[in-house]
Amino acid sequence: MREEIKQTIEQIAQRYPSRRSALLPAIHLVQKEAGFVGEEALAEIADVIGLPLSEAFGVQSYYTMFARGPLGKFHLQVDTNIPAMLAGAMDIVSHLEKKLGIKVGETTPDGLFTLSTVECLASCGTCPVIQVGDRYYENMTPERTDALLASLEKGKMPELPTEASFGTVCDVLLKRRGVKDSTKLAVYKKTGGYKALPIALAKTPADIQAEVKKSGVRGRGGAGFPAGVKWGFLAKDTGRPTYLVCNADEGEPGTFKDRQIMQYDPHLLIEGMTISGYAIGAKLGFIYIRGEFAWIAGILERAIEEARAEGLLGKDILGKGVDFDIIVHLGAGAYVCGEETALIESLEGKRGNPRLKPPFPAVVGLYGSPTIVNNVETLASVPFIVEQGADAFTKWGPPNNFGPKIFGISGHVKKPGTYEYPLGTPLETLLEAAGGVDGKLKAIIVGGLSVPILTAKEATGLKMDYDSCQKAGTMLGSGGIMVIRDGTSIPEIALRAIRFYAHESCGQCTPCRQGSHAVAALLEKLVARRGKASDIDLVLSLCKSIKGTTLCPTGEAFSTPIEAMVTKFRGEFEALCQ
Repeated sequence: MREEIKQTIEQIAQRYPSRRSALLPAIHLVQKEAGFVGEEALAEIADVIGLPLSEAFGVQSYYTMFARGPLGKFHLQVDTNIPAMLAGAMDIVSHLEKKLGIKVGETTPDGLFTLSTVECLASCGTCPVIQVGDRYYENMTPERTDALLASLEKGKMPELPTEASFGTVCDVLLKRRGVKDSTKLAVYKKTGGYKALPIALAKTPADIQAEVKKSGVRGRGGAGFPAGVKWGFLAKDTGRPTYLVCNADEGEPGTFKDRQIMQYDPHLLIEGMTISGYAIGAKLGFIYIRGEFAWIAGILERAIEEARAEGLLGKDILGKGVDFDIIVHLGAGAYVCGEETALIESLEGKRGNPRLKPPFPAVVGLYGSPTIVNNVETLASVPFIVEQGADAFTKWGPPNNFGPKIFGISGHVKKPGTYEYPLGTPLETLLEAAGGVDGKLKAIIVGGLSVPILTAKEATGLKMDYDSCQKAGTMLGSGGIMVIRDGTSIPEIALRAIRFYAHESCGQCTPCRQGSHAVAALLEKLVARRGKASDIDLVLSLCKSIKGTTLCPTGEAFSTPIEAMVTKFRGEFEALCQ
């Protein structure tokens, strides 16, 4: 390893309260230069950070993005999760296999290309997508794929423009989407940004907490827990620092909302985090962003530097004697790290295994200190609440379901994309914004893959808020809406779903580790027409027994939707039986 790389790793380690937190960034750094991180390089990384090699290997081997052996010069990774599958991703995989003369998991004889299929890349509205290095190539067709390969064969990463649909009726979270140079500080300020920060710093932290609590803003990551109430759980007078962590992992299939804020309006998140950090007494915050979003991490880093240079972040913010800074921390491919305690473990440079709760992070979190973990969209809502007031925020949405929400709509609609509407907006209105259903609606998943599927009849008249979705027998979750038209096989959807969860289980809990693979094996038999009716009953029995038996929600995240698919569309599964 070059001495310059070792020095960079040392600099990274010094940024964190614990040197071990530099482990994931260090592996990313070395892999970007060498293409993979073998045992010798890993040993050098561990030596610089001060870890045993065995512990470093345990971490490296946990995360799917870390390669321990050589790959092709260009690693083609095709998202094949459900939104991508509905958009024709498997046709792109077949096209690549034919064009390159290799199968998935293989490398071309000349060492130029390695072909892989991967889980959801949060490109649900612009599928099919191929990731090459740190670049996403979206809206892929066979013709665009051929153009990509032709350019890569010449050693050049091409520019293939992406067309994405979006819209807003609230002008809060997607206000700058489509605005030229929207990531730049000057544009953010020109369009009303950083007006909330001085207002916040003129108030007491308790005043801000009270306003956020009054707004009723519920966590937008999926759980829907009131953010102001969560802040109130912070342990007091512990003698330890308080930390703010932004959950930007966004790994839930069907979800691509947070990406819109970070990629197109990074200062909105930074302002929201700075205000929130002040409100909870934190001097340091972290954005834990999924590893596949490396180029978005770069956008955030540049915005953070701009904010520091203008006195909007860092030491003595706006001359008010307030200190708060942000570290952007790349994950490395682990769905489970979307769970707050697994995220904290990963941020500490460990395997992303969820912790036993209690204690909750607000009491014992990052580095054993009181910690608040909030979603990107939640934190990005804070500037509006502070500037305009809680009363303005509660004008949107029904009681207990206030504020604007970004809905990511994918699958069989004519204009898949992201749409900002008030909570409580009828589902039909959102589907109309997305161009309408492309075909006849058969079923719909309204809150990311982990929520129960609805039939077309069940979805009629549904209002998109937390309480209405719960009454309808599903959940709003992340607001990731996947539309499924007539002619689509629900058993194939169920099989693709359980394969995802079996792949992503951290392995810590037996019901999840073993149960996900057992359900996958049964569904594989059924889809291959080798199953029996008793296999359907066994799937339902397993789903029932897995619920509520795991440390984190992953067990429930697959047992609940699989149970709903099998129960509501049982006839399709029975038709496949011998």
